[in-house]
Amino acid sequence: MMTAQISDLMTDWEELDDQFDKFEQLHKQYLQKLDTVQTLQSQCQDRLKHQQKRIKVLQQKIKPLAVTRSEEEESKVQELLNQISQRKLQLRDIEETLPKKNGAYLRVILGNVNVSLTNKADRFKYKEEYEHFKLVLTFISLFLSVASLILGYRTVDALTHYLMVWYYATLTIRESILRANGSRIKGWWLAHHYITTLLIAIMVTWPDGVVYQAFRQQFMLFAFYLCNYNSLTFRALSI
Repeated sequence: MMTAQISDLMTDWEELDDQFDKFEQLHKQYLQKLDTVQTLQSQCQDRLKHQQKRIKVLQQKIKPLAVTRSEEEESKVQELLNQISQRKLQLRDIEETLPKKNGAYLRVILGNVNVSLTNKADRFKYKEEYEHFKLVLTFISLFLSVASLILGYRTVDALTHYLMVWYYATLTIRESILRANGSRIKGWWLAHHYITTLLIAIMVTWPDGVVYQAFRQQFMLFAFYLCNYNSLTFRALSI
């Protein structure tokens, strides 16, 4: 005869087993829906490209008519152009909800991993995490730049440089993901971070010496100023 404890264990397992069967059915439904969504995404991407291509063809057909059309035709053409402009805006809104191919930089870093966030709430959350990441690393960099100025140790300098290289390299990846999801981050801003990453990487490999010591104080003062400016800018934007 089974003891009460064994009986309770068997009862718990049977209950859990029954819950698993229901969960397994739910998971199958999830996989089916996922396949359906991926199929619909592919179809929408094909139709989006078709619409964009046809609009370009229409615009090319309109250009040669600029000289020969009458006033009545001019009115109809202008109405058509307005409709085309409106349609292009609609297509842009649709395009933001569909997965996009990674740019060259993301393909090199991440491969062909899909980084598109099709949900607006997810895009907004990722943007908030990006801003929070910048703020936290700004304060850490501020602390290290002050420590470098006060202590003057090459080890502290190297730690500061390594942190900055990692920070700016990470920023370039995060900003590329944001751009892939519709962010209007300018190309010059990304280029500035690429160049900054390269220059600080040079600082990491710069051997200690007279020239380095002559440059380091100016660099640390600039880093201190930049961290303060970034923190104040973040506070101003959050008010």
